[in-house]
Amino acid sequence: MSNDRAMSAKEYLSQAMYIDQRINSKLEQVMTLRETATKATATLSDMPRSDSPNLQSMENTIVKIVDLENEINRDIDRLVDLKAEVRQLIAALENPEQQLILELRYLCFKQWSAIMEEMGISETSVYRIHGEALKNIVVPEKWE
Repeated sequence: MSNDRAMSAKEYLSQAMYIDQRINSKLEQVMTLRETATKATATLSDMPRSDSPNLQSMENTIVKIVDLENEINRDIDRLVDLKAEVRQLIAALENPEQQLILELRYLCFKQWSAIMEEMGISETSVYRIHGEALKNIVVPEKWE
């Protein structure tokens, strides 16, 4: 039971990291769409060119950009709300070392090596403290 509980706590806390990664991915997609929309390429050809550019293609690209930006805004709202929930769960822990490890991992999205260096503890210690902290996290009922 405790191992299952630790996994669900880890999954719950990891949601913010995945949302953040999806936001970054969508931002890259928007950047690519913007580059596509603003690209003006000159084609060298003997064939006569069309007098009117394909405005519908430009319009479709702009609609895609707006839709993606709206998705990003919704994701950011969810991320802010989720981080507030995670912050409350972590603050409920009594052990400050456990709190710090969870904050660095699930709110700051730091790699384990950076956490070990910042806290000045070994790999074994960071994983042990992390595991204990996960056992002490009380996951909201809606998640379980």
